Amino acid sequence: MKLRPLHDRVIVKRLEQETKTASGIVIPDNAAEKPDQGEVLAVGPGRKNDKGDLVTMNIKVGDRVLFGKYSGQTVKVDGDELLVMKEDDLFAVVEK
Repeated sequence: MKLRPLHDRVIVKRLEQETKTASGIVIPDNAAEKPDQGEVLAVGPGRKNDKGDLVTMNIKVGDRVLFGKYSGQTVKVDGDELLVMKEDDLFAVVEK
């Protein structure tokens, strides 16, 4: 099953966080926080402004983005946990 986001929504897959600290301490899964970075898997066409013109999205598929820990709506697709969120919920694009 494929998802196609509508309007100014994006589909994001959380990136796994490190389970070890810099000093070598292993963090157990139940103590680890949700990652706040992800990869954009799909992007909607954009939103319409007050005049009815389409405002295109500033992000694209493959971008690595930062977002709030509790942003978006979690959905499961083919066993993967994905997030559906508005473009406004994204904080930044991580440049490579």
